[in-house]
Parts: sequence; C-alpha cells; structure tokens
Amino acid sequence: MRNIGAPERMIDGLSNETQKLLQTYVKEVKAAFGDQLEGLLLYGSAVRGEFLKGRSNLNILLLVSSYDSAVLKQYSLLHRQWSKEQIVVPLFLTEEELRMSAAVFPLEFLEIQEQHRVLDGHDPFIGFHVKTDRLKEAVVQGLTSHIIRLRQRYVEGGGGDEATTILLTLSIASTIPLLRGVRRLLGRLPLSHSEAVISDVGEQLKLDLQGLLDVWLLKRGQISPGPHEMSRLFDRHLQATVLVTRAVEQLPQLEPR
Repeated sequence: MRNIGAPERMIDGLSNETQKLLQTYVKEVKAAFGDQLEGLLLYGSAVRGEFLKGRSNLNILLLVSSYDSAVLKQYSLLHRQWSKEQIVVPLFLTEEELRMSAAVFPLEFLEIQEQHRVLDGHDPFIGFHVKTDRLKEAVVQGLTSHIIRLRQRYVEGGGGDEATTILLTLSIASTIPLLRGVRRLLGRLPLSHSEAVISDVGEQLKLDLQGLLDVWLLKRGQISPGPHEMSRLFDRHLQATVLVTRAVEQLPQLEPR
C-alpha cells in the first residue's frame, strides 16, 4: 500500500498548499468509505506538472470494492465541500469495471495509466494492459464529436467574447488528450507537457496548429486577445482541429497488442 508521504515528495510541481489539501481530502474519503475504498488515484494536469490553481481541476479515480446509491450519496456530501477546491466528481470504479472500461475507452485509460499517482491503497494499473486496436477509431470519433460540439456551443454562446473565451479554454482541455492519442498512432514516445504535444503533432503531420497552441496559451493566461479577436481565434482553432481530424483518418490503425 502506498500512502501519502511528505507532501513535497509526493508530486513534483504541486504547491505545498495543494498537497496538504490533498492529504486532508484523502483522510476524509477514507473515513467516508472505510473498507470499501481500495485505491485513490490522482491523474491529469496535477500529475503532468501543468496544474494552475484557479484554472485547473484535480482529477480523482476512486477504486472501490462495491457501491450503491447510499455510497454515492455519501460522497455527494463531500463533493459540496471539495468541489470548491477544484476537485471534480471522481470516477467510481471497481477493478472489474476498470478493465471493461479500458476496452471501451482506450485513449482515456491509457492517459490515466501513464500519468497518475496513488494517494492511498493499491495501484490497479500495475501489470494492467490497455488494448490499442480501437485507438484510431477512438481518436477520430473524439475529434469529430469535438468539432460538432464546438459549433453548437459557439451558437449557444452567441459568439460573444466572454462566452467564446470560456468555450475555447474548455475545448483545448479535451483536445490535448486526443492529440496525445494521435502521437500514439504515430508511434511517438509519450510527452507530458501539452505545448510540446501540439508542436510535435503539427510537425509530424506537417500542419499549422498555431490556432491550437494559441488557445492553450490563452488557457494558461499567457496571452489575452483583444476585443473582437476571439472570433478569429475560434475560427483558427476549429480549422486546426478539422485539419488534424482529416490527417488522422489517413493514418494506419495500430496493430493489436
């Protein structure tokens, strides 16, 4: 069993404040779930070294022996408090469900497998195998769905600068994992930092992905487009996503393994 040690040794790149917050969270979840909790894992930007307080979420997977409405309702009481600390509703999974889910969502579970930290209990990903024979299908489906939703959400927001800013920052967060999936299809070694992922995909596919990179910089607070620039950034972001999708459709599927 791996328990939380000294916070500064637990996860590189997280502030002491955030690490102490996670320690308290683990204690409260353990108290609520008791023996039903078999593992508590952190994944996402906090593990990749890209967590920004006030801009990023803390993503949690709870490995449980079983659950029912009473257990879920019990966590909902915790969620009222911890959602204010950027901890989103966890994934609740048994080990059997984790194996089944990985077969259906290979991209998502490859992401978690490669970039996670065990905060309590055991690590279900030791010796775990995620099949990649459906990876191309998952990436193309994710990108295509993303394009359709982008257009819908833009209309819902009326094309205003504030609404478009929110839309784009949410959009890039879901685009980056898909780009890491593209890199897997290209046989590239894993990269943690998102800016490097965007640049590498653009270089490998010979595409101009500056629209994606600019949205990533917007999310990080490193650029701030002026009035009426958001619509143009939306167009460039959408066009870059379309180009990536078309290029991925031409890639060969990975051999089953």
